[in-house]
Amino acid sequence: MAVDTRSFGSASGLPASDPVVAMAPTRDGLGYWLVAVDGAVFPFGDAPFLGSTGGQAVTAPIVGMALDPATGGYWLVANDGGVFGFNAPFLGSRAGQPLNGPVIGVISASDGLGYWLVADDGGVFAFGDAVFAGSGSNFGSGPGSAAPTVGIAMDRATGGYWLVASDGRVFACSAPFLGWA
Repeated sequence: MAVDTRSFGSASGLPASDPVVAMAPTRDGLGYWLVAVDGAVFPFGDAPFLGSTGGQAVTAPIVGMALDPATGGYWLVANDGGVFGFNAPFLGSRAGQPLNGPVIGVISASDGLGYWLVADDGGVFAFGDAVFAGSGSNFGSGPGSAAPTVGIAMDRATGGYWLVASDGRVFACSAPFLGWA
């Protein structure tokens, strides 16, 4: 089976002062955006430039990016839980609120009317119509754990999500458990 491995470009030759930390695909898969820690956004393929926090004074580094499937825009998230929408609705954030660990990522609900933030302590924060289905602390990956949470992925079949810890453990939150590394 052939796999389409098209590349629409990279930021390796661009004058980025900060490292790239995340990417998001366009709705049709014919492009993507890269985002740097300072919030600079680099579009490739059919991805339009819709704005960025690059060059602006933000209180925390950008750590994640998600496509808004409803509008074709995107959200950027900072490690303090701040959310920045570009042609995507602002549905809430954790900025200015206490966190047990820094936010490390964001994913969007399949309808684009919500999103989840995830912190390295396993904390999950739901906004809009994204439904909270549990957190890493339910599975012993909370504060003080030797293995921080490093990612979140949505299960489009159930509307739930999986969390992954740096040691390879996967935590199913209203999503089927399929094993771990």
